[in-house]
Amino acid sequence: MLRFSKITRLSDSYEKIVIALGTFDGIHIGHQSILRRAQELAGDINGLSMAFTFQEHPLSILFPGRAPKKIRDTASKEEIIEALGVDILMNVSFSHDFSAISPEGFLKLLQENFAPSYIVVGTNYTFGFQGKGDISFLESEGRNYGFVPQIGKSVQRDGKMVSSTLVRALIAEGDLTRVNDYLKWPLSYTGIVVYGQQRGRTLGFPTANVSLDDSYALLPNGVYAVNVHLMGKIWPGVANIGSNPTFGGKERRLEIHLLHFDADLYGKKIKTEFLGKLRGERKFSDANELVGQIHRDIERAKVFFGF
Repeated sequence: MLRFSKITRLSDSYEKIVIALGTFDGIHIGHQSILRRAQELAGDINGLSMAFTFQEHPLSILFPGRAPKKIRDTASKEEIIEALGVDILMNVSFSHDFSAISPEGFLKLLQENFAPSYIVVGTNYTFGFQGKGDISFLESEGRNYGFVPQIGKSVQRDGKMVSSTLVRALIAEGDLTRVNDYLKWPLSYTGIVVYGQQRGRTLGFPTANVSLDDSYALLPNGVYAVNVHLMGKIWPGVANIGSNPTFGGKERRLEIHLLHFDADLYGKKIKTEFLGKLRGERKFSDANELVGQIHRDIERAKVFFGF
């Protein structure tokens, strides 16, 4: 996949480009259907599919206080788009200047740089200054800019349209089964391993401690079966999201105990995929009761992974 982080003129080098437009903040199955439709159309005309998206959610720039929680980080978003088989990714930075472009100006920008044959969008897509461009505008103006508009069908699950708003609500509820069903690729969180209080190692269960960024949509406190991407491999583990109430902790962290790994991880960036919930957060009477529960959590995780 060709990747670009700023708008780059490609119309001189590539013909018959099909563009999928969207924020694609969660890359959920609704987003995936739009990207696949772009690929299908590109295949029909022997062209190339492109995802045109933004590195930031527009609201995080225009109205930070109203910005929705992030579902994916940029690296995960790009990995999934590539895994879907998209040919070109135009993942550009959003800005106040960009937000001032009129709907007509945006379509002209696409025409001049990419000369798209088709543009594919979702049913609720808006664009241009104050979101004044919508699918009706796209359909009425497409011919003037040399492309055929395609409006993707919404994807329904459990009687509701799959959307980033719905996925965020399910994450907040802790409904990990439905979250991962709607995302297809497991919900993940990437962070740097930091120094903790070494309590896990003292208890006999060394953990990697990762600070949590509350700009992301985070699962409720509890214990989860996870996969950790580290050093080019995937390691199964048990993760706890919480503040260690047994010891009077207050800072919310992600603590991960890897089942088949024991090495110094401080300072390393790791991606944690949440696969299943094992239990909710509890406060224990003392360290011995906590140790007993950790043993049970690990056994449940082994059953989960089929060990």
